[in-house]
Amino acid sequence: MGLNVENLKMNFKTIEEFKSFKEYGLEELSMLEELHISMVEDNTSSPFYGIYYGDRLAARMCLYIREDKLNLIPTSEKFLEIWKLEVLPAFQHKGFGLMLVEFAKSFQLPIMTKPRVKSQSFWEKMNFVPVSDTSTRLIWDPNAVDTQIIS
Repeated sequence: MGLNVENLKMNFKTIEEFKSFKEYGLEELSMLEELHISMVEDNTSSPFYGIYYGDRLAARMCLYIREDKLNLIPTSEKFLEIWKLEVLPAFQHKGFGLMLVEFAKSFQLPIMTKPRVKSQSFWEKMNFVPVSDTSTRLIWDPNAVDTQIIS
């Protein structure tokens, strides 16, 4: 079965699919509010991406393009932010999270995220490093020479 990361449509079917994640996930990973806001604002492009296993949404992430107004990243004026990433329990440890992160990395922009729900080691395996010595945010920068902390 060929698995692909795809842009999720902003519609009522997606809302129903997101509800299955809320059953398993923590409130901080719920994306229903973001989906409702996007539908109300009538955005034509969705910040939501997912992987279907058969006809079931097995993994999802919320991915935003941000401008680096604070100059956190010396190598780029823009970066991606993975706001939330979640894989349903039945599909964990099967590479779905990796597929979502690799999809984001394919844009060749720095990626920032804030680890949630004990996910720090996952992000470290994906070569994300702290933005600074005091920050809880992590970054992956395709332009960084090495994986040292970016100051």
